Amino acid sequence: MIALRVNGRDVELDSPTPLLAYLDELGVNSKAVAVELNGVIIDRDSYPTTLLNAGDVVEIVRMVGGGRVGASSPPAVP
Repeated sequence: MIALRVNGRDVELDSPTPLLAYLDELGVNSKAVAVELNGVIIDRDSYPTTLLNAGDVVEIVRMVGGGRVGASSPPAVP
């Protein structure tokens, strides 16, 4: 077993695990998140080859769409 930290929580994995496989295991769409590993943002193309290892610190941030708070609607087109 290896221990690491994901989004502030302690996590144990059976062995070093590819980031993409871990995201799949969580049911997370890899195209809808940004991942920081040990303080470095990981390029999405590197998810399949990036291994999560003992002691790693991972932050997974889900992309959320939306507008500015308090923004007015665009004017109606006549």
